[in-house]
Amino acid sequence: MRDYGIDPSVFSISVVELRHEVAGRALLDIPALSVPRHGATCVLGPNGAGKSLLLRALHGLLEPTRPGEVTVAESIGRQAMVFQKPVLLRRTVAANVAYALKAAGVARSDRRERVARMLSHGGLAHLAERGARSLSGGEQQRLALVRALAVAPDLLFLDEPTASLDPGATLAIETLLHDAIRAGTKVIMVSHDPGQAKRLASDVIFLNRGQVVEQGPADAFFDGPSSAEARAFLTGNLVF
Repeated sequence: MRDYGIDPSVFSISVVELRHEVAGRALLDIPALSVPRHGATCVLGPNGAGKSLLLRALHGLLEPTRPGEVTVAESIGRQAMVFQKPVLLRRTVAANVAYALKAAGVARSDRRERVARMLSHGGLAHLAERGARSLSGGEQQRLALVRALAVAPDLLFLDEPTASLDPGATLAIETLLHDAIRAGTKVIMVSHDPGQAKRLASDVIFLNRGQVVEQGPADAFFDGPSSAEARAFLTGNLVF
């Protein structure tokens, strides 16, 4: 394995020689990648670029087909992930959050107060006793995010958390994310929406055909992308 000189203490996660193949085709082929420790990193790219695969690989849910190395910084403790389609228990809204706290080892005596506080923060307190699966799409996604944030993760992975949501639901999700980022949670998020990345991201990873084409500060990326692929993506050109 080559030494790319990556210092894991500076980053939340770094990877070396990450490759994932299906039927001999490389869906991810990343020699080296480091994700900054703080702020929100937004993973952008066209459909089929490998964005969700990269997120799952970083979170340990996808095993690469080539032995590589994923290094998590020592400052990262608890991790959480919210999927594009929320996975909710057949329980009430409050019980979903309480279950996550129990699984995280939070003392029973502390759970009720934290559940109430988190549901209030997420604007879901009035739905506490409703069945989670009876909620609207936006409410379900907000609950999934509140449940993840309730365990106070150091690192939060999000796979298109506002896909197909209306502007009001999107604003509610983004408000929760802004608060979490300010509180010190590192966010790594896949988004289909460059506008959302502009609002949330401190840095951007741009993927195309399973490879990192660009990575850097969000302002620089949106002001002047250095690759033809990124310029085409930002201008709505569908040819990649």
